Formats: sequence, C-alpha cells, structure tokens
Amino acid sequence: MASSTMAARGLTANNGVLSSRMQKPSALRARAMPARRGALALSRTTKCVMSPDKKQTEVERGEWSPSSWTKYEAKQQPKWPKEEQLHAVLEEIERYPPLVFAGEARNLKEKLAQVSMGKGFVLQGGDCAESFAEFKADNIRDTFRVILQMSAVLMYGSGTPVVKIGRMAGQFAKPRSADTEIIDGVELPSYRGDNINCDKFTSAARIPDPTRLIRAYNQSAATLNLLRGFSMGGYASLERVQKWNLNFVKDTEQGERFKELASQLDEAMLFLKACGVDESITRSTEFFTSHEALLLHYEQALTRLDSTTDTWYGCSAHLLWIGERTRQLDCAHIEYMRGIENPIGIKISDKCDPDELITLIDTINPTNTPGKIMIIVRMGAEKLRENLPGLIKAVEAAGKIVVWQCDPMHANTVKAKSGYKTRQFDRIRDELRAFFDVHDEMGTHAGGVHLEMTGQDVTECVGGEVEVKDSDLHERYHTHCDPRLNASQALELAFLIASRLRKSRTSTKVA
Repeated sequence: MASSTMAARGLTANNGVLSSRMQKPSALRARAMPARRGALALSRTTKCVMSPDKKQTEVERGEWSPSSWTKYEAKQQPKWPKEEQLHAVLEEIERYPPLVFAGEARNLKEKLAQVSMGKGFVLQGGDCAESFAEFKADNIRDTFRVILQMSAVLMYGSGTPVVKIGRMAGQFAKPRSADTEIIDGVELPSYRGDNINCDKFTSAARIPDPTRLIRAYNQSAATLNLLRGFSMGGYASLERVQKWNLNFVKDTEQGERFKELASQLDEAMLFLKACGVDESITRSTEFFTSHEALLLHYEQALTRLDSTTDTWYGCSAHLLWIGERTRQLDCAHIEYMRGIENPIGIKISDKCDPDELITLIDTINPTNTPGKIMIIVRMGAEKLRENLPGLIKAVEAAGKIVVWQCDPMHANTVKAKSGYKTRQFDRIRDELRAFFDVHDEMGTHAGGVHLEMTGQDVTECVGGEVEVKDSDLHERYHTHCDPRLNASQALELAFLIASRLRKSRTSTKVA
C-alpha cells in the first residue's frame, strides 16, 4: 500500500497513524468467537421511542463500540452458510492494513465543510457495483480520467472548487429488493455483489462465500494503489489536460467541447507560468474513495482507532454512505455509522419526512460538525420539486450543517422494451435541473452530484447527444447491476452542471 494520501499529503503523525489498539479487549477484541456467533444471529432487541403517529423519533442507545451494531437488526445482510469460515475471514481482515487513513478522511471532512458553506462542489462517481471480472488497470484509469475531465469542466466553467470522490475501491455489495429471484421457474438467492456471491444463475454460484471478502479487500487495495499513483504521479497534471479525452469520445460533440476547453486551459496555464505561479500545484490532485457501508461485519473488521485523536474511523473508504433501504433509526447501520469519524452520506427518497431527517442527522452528527453529513437526494424530478423544499426548510430551521447532493440515477431506472434495465438521460438531466432550481429558489447551495458512470464505451443509459437508443442497449451492456452513464453522457452532464453553478454564483454576487 502506498502511504501517500491521494489528498496530496504523505501519511505523517499528524495525518493519523492508525493504532494497533484495535486489538485491545475493550474494543474489537472483546468480540471473541462466541460474541461473533451472537452477532450473526443478530439480537432483535432495540429500544425505540415512537411518536403518536407511529413515526420513529428517538432510539435509546448505549455506549458505542465497533461491534455495538450487533444489538440491532441489520438489514440487507447475506445469509452466510458457514459461520466458522466467516469468522476466520473476518479475523484475517482485522490483521490487514487499513485501506485508507484517518488523516485522509479528516482532510475530506474539511473540504466538505467548505462545500457546506457554498465554497465548492462534490463530484462523486463510479461503478454501480465493482466486479472481479471487470477489474483491469485500463478500466480504473478510464473512469478516473472521465472524473478528471468532468472536474476540469466544472472548475473552469464555473470557477468553483471541486471535491472528487470515486465510487471505487470498495463499491461491491448491493442491496436487493428481495432475498431471492426467479428465472424460468427456478428460484435462487439474489446476486448481492461480487464480494458475496456470483451473478451466474446457478445454485453453487449464488451461495454466499466469505472468502470473496478477502478478494474484494485485495482488489480495493490494488485499486487504491493505482489511484494514488494516478493522482500524485503526474497523470492528473493539468498540463496533460489535452490527453484526457478518451478515443471513443474525441469525435463526439462533448469531445469537441472538451477539446476547446482544454485549449483554453492550456492558455491559462501559460499565463500562470508567466506570472511565476508555482507549477507544482497543478501537477497532482486530491481524490477520495467511497462506497455504501452495507456489509457491517466487513466494515467492523476494517474499523481502526486513530492514535492521534483516539477516535474510531472506518478505514475501508474515506466516505461511507447509508442507503435508502438501511437508514432506519432503530437498525444496525445507523448504530455503526454514529460512532465513526468519517464523513457520512445519507441517501433519502420522497419517503423521508423532515422530522425523520433531523433525527438521522442528530444521531450521526450530534455535535453538528461541518463536513460530517452529506444528504444524497434520490427522488425523481417531480417528487424532488414537491418534497425537497420541505426538507431543506427543516434542516435550515434546525441549524444543521449539511452538504446537499443530487443522485439523479436511482429514481429513474426503468425497463426498456428490449427487456434491459436502463435509465433515460432526459430524466437524469431533469432531476439535476430540478435540484438546482429548488436550491436557487430556497437560497441554499446545491452542493454535489452522485453518478453511476464508467469510462467504458457502454450502451446502458438511453438518450443524450450520443443518441443511445433502446435498440442499441444489447451492443455494449456490461453492467453487473444497474445501468451506467458512458463518458460522453457524463461529460454532457458536467457541462450542464457547470452552467448552473456559474448561474448560481452570478446570482449570489448580484444579490
């Protein structure tokens, strides 16, 4: 593992060397084999205070530890057939180095704090679900390159600092709407991600296999190593901006627009050099990783005590988020998240009411620390326009400091006539526009976008200026889970977002 942070800093004592004290009896080591057996069984006993209308308003909680989540119901967990094998795998992962470091997570939190004050924008993107089969250096490079292109468009087009976060190096597990699926009358366990089982529709392939967790850890470590090299080794230098265009994008309208922007950036770089500005600031970039913290046993095994602050960090990624299906106040995921110092994302749909959101924020961030909470809104354009204003009003009235981010993907998944699961580009664009419109009307900051996308030339989402049609989906439909934007479609959104950010910035100056 490279010890240099992707956030352009080396790992020093101040950056958070992670202590081996995770082994001490009062913490993780207290979870010996018998306790782990109890964790797998899961205690259903929770103390939840209910309001008269039956909505959860408060959950009585005791002292937090990395394993205190086992006292609560954990949803969306696989049914491991061999507990002893799972225990052995978890013990092995506990001995592994952290994938990320506490100082890196603190650095990200500081940057998100700036975004919460309207001084930046979060660009978060990557695969719906990483896979073992698609694990190739070129695929990692190409997705990273598209994120660099998008960030250049956003920064140059709007004058806004961009925080770059990848859905990479750990985004394997996926929540499912049902425990099983039926194909041609055959019922088998659902595919839950390559770190749990295989997507092949056979009985053997669908059995959860704990050894896949080790393979996922190793793939995450290798991905992080490559990303660190790209971020710090010159690949991300703005002097190379002309070389970021992917071959299959070059001749598209978005490729031409980026080429023009890159030429303007080159001219700006020459001007900065002439002014004597230190060129080193443009030769590296800050890049962070994230995933949905779905598999709590795995997250617990990578939870570490930071020796410089004596606080706990989830060291599987810089930012972890809770999904719409696992954010229940009386359940295990909230319990785990409230005890770690990482920045935390909370995905919400139109089902989330203002009181529930405030309670979620208070539970995870009782000290109202800036940069700690990112609210990831996924509703669809119409429901967003109807529901987001009330949520923003409640958060503002309660004085909560959050980053508001739009996920325009998950509420816009449909089944095409061809039978493929797809997303319509126009619907994705409409939800982004609605997100910016609402924040402009409320006088608040639209703080980020969360996209499922890839650097590959896929045909999974229909529409956009590249004109992917329903009849094209079969040509390059490679996703292991949900449909992703290709590079051209992602760049098209970046230009749209840049124009909206520029409009918002201009309106703020005028006001």
